[in-house]
Amino acid sequence: MGDPDLGRGRSLASPAFESDDGHADALLRGALEQGAVPLTADIARDLPLELLMGARLLVAVVATAGEVNESGADKNSHMSVVSMISPSGERGLLAFTGLDSMALWDPSARPVPIWGPDAARAAIGDGATAIVIDVLGPNRHVVSGQRLDFLAKG
Repeated sequence: MGDPDLGRGRSLASPAFESDDGHADALLRGALEQGAVPLTADIARDLPLELLMGARLLVAVVATAGEVNESGADKNSHMSVVSMISPSGERGLLAFTGLDSMALWDPSARPVPIWGPDAARAAIGDGATAIVIDVLGPNRHVVSGQRLDFLAKG
């Protein structure tokens, strides 16, 4: 083995999604298939929202051109998290339950695994008012308003 003093006792954190193979959680997908339970006075009883509390979602990241040279080729680019804007001007962060649903939207997008509450905080922090889950299916679901705030609080 290597030198035990090399890291001076420090180590890298274990990955949160170490054995993740990109498949959607069957329980979450099944709940989303049935549709969102209407918002009630006790929003903690909303089954899909409860499942999203402990769910791994995939946030789409794509390459965005920064500058182009005279020939039109990229001089530089950066990676961007993707959101969409509704006809009313509201922005929603795109998230996916699995690689299959992300590939339906954009096969070249790179998945970044994230917990449901972290996705909600990222959406709010980026000025979005919603998370749009599986935008092209198999079952689109939108988390917004009080439900987004509740999810962000974890």
